[in-house]
Amino acid sequence: MATAARQSLKIGLIPADGIGKEVIPAARRVLEAIGSDIPKPEFVPLLAGWEVFVRDGTALPEETVEALRECDGALFGAVSSPSRRVTGYSSPIVALRKELDLYANVRPVISVSANPDDKPAVDLVVVRENTECLYVKQEQLVHSENGREARAIRLITERASRRIGKMAFEIALSRPRKQVTIVHKSNVLTITDGLFRETIRQIPSESNGRYDSVKLEEQIVDSAVYRLFREPQIYDVMVAPNLYGDILSDAAAALVGSLGLVPSVNAGDKFVMGEPVHGSAPDIEGKGIANPIAAIRSAALMLRHLGYAAPAHRIDRAVDQVIREGQVLTPDLGGKSSTDDVLNAVLKKL
Repeated sequence: MATAARQSLKIGLIPADGIGKEVIPAARRVLEAIGSDIPKPEFVPLLAGWEVFVRDGTALPEETVEALRECDGALFGAVSSPSRRVTGYSSPIVALRKELDLYANVRPVISVSANPDDKPAVDLVVVRENTECLYVKQEQLVHSENGREARAIRLITERASRRIGKMAFEIALSRPRKQVTIVHKSNVLTITDGLFRETIRQIPSESNGRYDSVKLEEQIVDSAVYRLFREPQIYDVMVAPNLYGDILSDAAAALVGSLGLVPSVNAGDKFVMGEPVHGSAPDIEGKGIANPIAAIRSAALMLRHLGYAAPAHRIDRAVDQVIREGQVLTPDLGGKSSTDDVLNAVLKKL
């Protein structure tokens, strides 16, 4: 997304549930500290989540969606979706992705070495299709002679596959290795995953040479997970349908120490929303020890997609310095520091 001339930057803030209410305010503080490198940020507090559903009967108020349409970007914290079926409830983050056509979930996973001159042992990006697959949530429970049967529809379209593929190729063009790996299971799911694979493989031939410098590979999903843990350095940009991308990006987070380090953005052609990969973490909610780094990095990713690469780099560099020094770390990274301790350390580096 290109930088537009703006007097201010209007950012929707949706802390939602659990530790989202602790890490999103930290990300806001970092954006405020950037200063003149970005237009003056104007923050719009908004509601969504399980707690809102319990109180008001809707997990995603229409007012939130309409307010976001007037924003330049947004930050979403975390949602506490129940594991059981609750009548009338649907995940607000899934709904927002559809309402705002945020068809790509982009999740960079990068390890930080103690030596700033070392190359990262892990440096990859998972590009996850965000609107289809089993996440269309077309499920039904039926009764048969075998008892209850649960059925779900899996949707893969050529349009969605093509545009997520193009997003992956564009990201690869901006990276040194320029490699895209399609992750699929078309040896079994020959129609759905077959369409995803075939559509993305056609993209280079339709690009008038734009992607000639990008190396295209593919990997069966179970093999991809195995090799991700054994040889993460072989991957650069991984592009996958919704469910596989969700699993791959969470698994990749284990390679760098914690989900509390891994950011993401939900991106479309007209809007971008940062979202830390971690969940609502009810076990540590309110204890002040949630790791704010994933939310802070998500704010940097949001800025980068809005065209503000230099301030995004400043934020990432400050976070890297804090992690590298290893003096101020939350418990998920083996430390004893609080959310505010980490935030203040990052602000100091800025």
